[in-house]
Amino acid sequence: MGVVVPISEKSSEASVDPLIGLVAADMERVNQTILSRMSSEVAMIPEVANHLIASGGKRLRPMLTLATAGLSGFKGDGHVKLAASVEFMHTATLLHDDVVDGSEMRRGKLAARMLWGNEASVLVGDFLLGQAFRMMVEVGSLPCLEVLSTAATVIAEGEVMQLAAAKNTSTTEDAYLAVVRAKTAALFAAACEVGPILAKRPKAEIDACRSYGMNLGIAFQLVDDALDYGGAAQNLGKNTGDDFREGKITLPVVLSFRRGSEAERDFWRRTLEQSDIRTGDVEFAIATIKRHKALEATVERARHYGAMARDALALFPESHHKSALLDVVDFCVARTH
Repeated sequence: MGVVVPISEKSSEASVDPLIGLVAADMERVNQTILSRMSSEVAMIPEVANHLIASGGKRLRPMLTLATAGLSGFKGDGHVKLAASVEFMHTATLLHDDVVDGSEMRRGKLAARMLWGNEASVLVGDFLLGQAFRMMVEVGSLPCLEVLSTAATVIAEGEVMQLAAAKNTSTTEDAYLAVVRAKTAALFAAACEVGPILAKRPKAEIDACRSYGMNLGIAFQLVDDALDYGGAAQNLGKNTGDDFREGKITLPVVLSFRRGSEAERDFWRRTLEQSDIRTGDVEFAIATIKRHKALEATVERARHYGAMARDALALFPESHHKSALLDVVDFCVARTH
């Protein structure tokens, strides 16, 4: 049932394995840091944090921090704490997201809020954010602290923007992409920017890494949007159509709404704006989105941003780190889970 099409012939074999191999030693240190920093005398904190952190996420964002530091020739240790900070920021946003969205599943398991409640999920997310900023301060780089703290602010703005746009079928593609840039891509961008900053690289290289991360993050989210309506549930770690059930306006919906008949627009208004979802509506939504080729259009846009991410790295000489980062773009656009 998958609809995601590889961006090139080699994309069918696209993998993050080269990246994982390159940063394996540093990721071991990052994982040790994560385990030590999520400990607390308050027993519920490590329980809730570990439920999500140990649930099988690829930890792509911290790996990007390590890889762009390697790409930039950084030789110190600060990138390890910054990578752990990035992962804590990401985990905190997931804990908060699930509360805001009322999500029941996360990575194929019950969301933390379903086990410990909304209050605990929010507060443990806040704890992880606090620990992230403690590590940033310990690294001692004000420019890196500025980049990551700004990202935290932008992510929060993106959350509020999404809340304002929730159940609003008149949301435009531009408005939706603004949410994606803030809510998802901002952390990708910051994760990729701090490595060359630590390495004291020229502004052009710092900007290039930021551009790579921003465009990769947009492509990543757009593929996620397509997968929710066209992926297999066992690969998603959630049920197909969860975005629909939660009333989320994502790009496939925006495009299908614009391209549809008035009767179809009435369907989207009833289900998403009024939360009046009936038996068979999920299947009808998927069929409508496919009929208007909204999934293919969403993936095509993801390819576009993926190409921009690849081009951003063009000024760097060939290296194992550059090759692995380019493979990540192909993997993100071609993935099926």
